[in-house]
Amino acid sequence: MRLDQGVIRELHWHQEAEWAYVLEGNVRVTAMDTEGGAFMDDLEKGDLWYFPSGHPHSLQGLGPNGTEFLLIFDSGGFSEESTFLLTDWLAHTPKAVISENFRLPAEVFEALPESEKYIFQGSLPESIDREKPAAFKKSKLNFTHHMLAQDPVEASGGRVRITDSRNFPIAKTVAAAHLDIEPGAMREMHWHPNADEWSFFISGRARVTIFAAEGNARTFDYMAGDVGVVPRNMGHFIENLSDDEPLEVLEIFRADEFQDFSLFQWMGETPQRLVKDHLFQHDPKLGDKFAKAVQYAEKDVIKDLYYKSPEYVQEL
Repeated sequence: MRLDQGVIRELHWHQEAEWAYVLEGNVRVTAMDTEGGAFMDDLEKGDLWYFPSGHPHSLQGLGPNGTEFLLIFDSGGFSEESTFLLTDWLAHTPKAVISENFRLPAEVFEALPESEKYIFQGSLPESIDREKPAAFKKSKLNFTHHMLAQDPVEASGGRVRITDSRNFPIAKTVAAAHLDIEPGAMREMHWHPNADEWSFFISGRARVTIFAAEGNARTFDYMAGDVGVVPRNMGHFIENLSDDEPLEVLEIFRADEFQDFSLFQWMGETPQRLVKDHLFQHDPKLGDKFAKAVQYAEKDVIKDLYYKSPEYVQEL
């Protein structure tokens, strides 16, 4: 979704929980919790928000270029038809009822919109402090999170930031990892035991190979703006196809926590006799070399180009 400066995604709520990642620009969010606590925040690129099912909220583009963001819902069956809009509700409620609810004469409400507004140009907002209403009671919940401000996990071929219910407590149904994969590097061979992976490719070019058991595997190429799915427990990896451009990817899961298994780590923490019997039964020397490579079993989420490393050149 994109909102120009001052444009409002009207006050509404959903059947599903909403998770979002700001791709560009600035946006103001408002929300309310079930105890009557209110929330307001201004976000920028790399920030998140999460609104649980049924929690009312709104969005407004800020700055001269507005905002663009990726919206995720925690149900694959999401439909805009399950979105409840303020203007739509009031347009289908008798004016006498609205009058009684707000304790004002019915003629006050003659100017209400006759149908939903959905997305519309609004007035430019002032600072949050100036816009807080007299009845504002700050929510105990934090509906937003600054994902790119997290200290990343530094790997040999890039960086990873993980946001889930452990560091963003309100996000009970969506977990995510933000990957920066350097040119030529790869997201290591792994799988996820607790949820399907829904991937969004923000920038760069990628290749993903998925292992689906029983001799089945398939490879897909992606570019910026593409979406991919890896079913739960299927082994896979992500390669950056470029020699000079980094790859930026979001891995998103319908889960409260991010979980994965590393093939490298598994091989290192399994008795080496057992590993050698599986993979190098007829070549003990190569088995010893493999065992040496995985002996410390240190997980390297994004791996650099080994064939360009001094270790590889020395082996040649």
